[in-house]
Amino acid sequence: MEEILKKLEEQERKLDAIYVSAEKTRKYFLYTLVLSLVFFLLPLLGLLFAIPFFLDTLTSLTTLPV
Repeated sequence: MEEILKKLEEQERKLDAIYVSAEKTRKYFLYTLVLSLVFFLLPLLGLLFAIPFFLDTLTSLTTLPV
C-alpha cells in the first residue's frame, strides 16, 4: 500500500511539472502571436499613411512645368 502511495505522489509531482511546462509554452505562443500581429499590423498602418503621401508627391511632380 505504501508503494502505491509513493507512486501516486511521484505522479502528482510529475503532473505538476507538466502543468508548469504547458503554461510556459502557452504563454510563449501567446507572446509570439501578439508580437507577430504587432510587427505585421504596424507596417500596414504605416503604409496607409505613406502611400497617399507618395501618390500625392508623384502627381504633383507630373504637373510641374519642365
